[in-house]
Amino acid sequence: MCTDLLHPAGPQRTSATARRLRRAVALGTASVALLCGTAAPGAAAESPGQKVADALRRSPVHVDPSLTSAVDAEQQRELAARIRRSRLPIRVALVPLVEGDSWGGKPEQLAEVVHDRMGGGPSILITLGNHPDDIAAREWPSSAHQAFHAAAAVFFQKDMKGAGPAKRVARAIDIIEAGNGDTVYARATAGLGAPKPTQGTADGTGTKAASAHGSPFVRLLSLVVGPVLLLAAVGLLLRRRSRLRDLSTPFALPRSVFAAARQADEAGLRDRAAEEVVRLGEEARTAQGAAAAVERALDAYAAAGTVLDRARGVPDLAGVFALVAEGRAALSAAAGALPLCFFHPLHGPAVRRIPWRPLGRREQLRVAACETCLRAVRTRRAPEVLTDRRDGRPVPYFEVPAEDSLWAATGYGSLLGGAADSLAGRVQRGDFTRTQD
Repeated sequence: MCTDLLHPAGPQRTSATARRLRRAVALGTASVALLCGTAAPGAAAESPGQKVADALRRSPVHVDPSLTSAVDAEQQRELAARIRRSRLPIRVALVPLVEGDSWGGKPEQLAEVVHDRMGGGPSILITLGNHPDDIAAREWPSSAHQAFHAAAAVFFQKDMKGAGPAKRVARAIDIIEAGNGDTVYARATAGLGAPKPTQGTADGTGTKAASAHGSPFVRLLSLVVGPVLLLAAVGLLLRRRSRLRDLSTPFALPRSVFAAARQADEAGLRDRAAEEVVRLGEEARTAQGAAAAVERALDAYAAAGTVLDRARGVPDLAGVFALVAEGRAALSAAAGALPLCFFHPLHGPAVRRIPWRPLGRREQLRVAACETCLRAVRTRRAPEVLTDRRDGRPVPYFEVPAEDSLWAATGYGSLLGGAADSLAGRVQRGDFTRTQD
């Protein structure tokens, strides 16, 4: 993938793909945050992530009002001056992190969202960490200044015990500027986990401890417990490796995502949709495939952001998943990739196209169906369908007039008119906003 795509502020000679990405960022649709679920539809500029990004454009240090007692205005000015002296793309966003908040309580998610909202590019973002008195750092490109370990090392430095967040952030900035975060972290954590040496005492406790370790009972216990602990450790390792393997599978949209989405309420579904859009953006930026495929994925990414920002209900949020699937299909370069299930997109990817005739109509359609809906149609049962509201009552989404619903017009990808037609293209030409108007 070309450098000017990854860093839009780079060379003056930019590709069409890079220009398209810039336009998406400028419109605010190429960046979507997990916080979109808490923002009003169509009000991306008012979302928490956008607010933090806007604040960081004005100053390299943003402190949430609830934390100003811990990092006052003078300390903020000192941190900003320190950052400017470093001449590094460092930003500090001190925002409370609580499980269930817009970031899921995760500093890495906050960093990803804010970085995306600011348009990407080389950056270092320092936030609060996962634990009290902890800070974290994330940087793009990864490990360019060893920022991750620079921030992590501060937690373990003895002279930082009890220090406030301002001092911890200042120390992290100094280490990042020095560029030796890996070394500092290794030094700060060198003694962690090492057994303390036992010393004999005048009352003989040291001798008693040694003799206890050598007793037959303890040796027998170690023989029984040792293998159990070993098996438990192996199990944890295998599960962790399995999770990593799942995460590393390129451009996959796991069925578990849809299983969880079907069980979520609208706010939870919005959060899950936002997660997938952010993930698609990262995959598109780091993809090594053909430029045309990457451009199609970026188109889908930008379109998904548009739909997510303006989504009014579950049918629109299902459209976000359909656009993400379209973007991932472009990146995978899989021939004949099928869209999501026509009947209910939250069932997940389709497995086959089947002939189907809507009730009361003569024309027969060929639609993409998941395994569950495929079996239902073959056994002449009504498949589960996604509903929309028409005249105040729930109806199958495809019964809404096509001029009033992009999803009815396209069947979430099943009814597109060939290879040149796409959900992303229709969103870009205004079909989605037109049907909302």
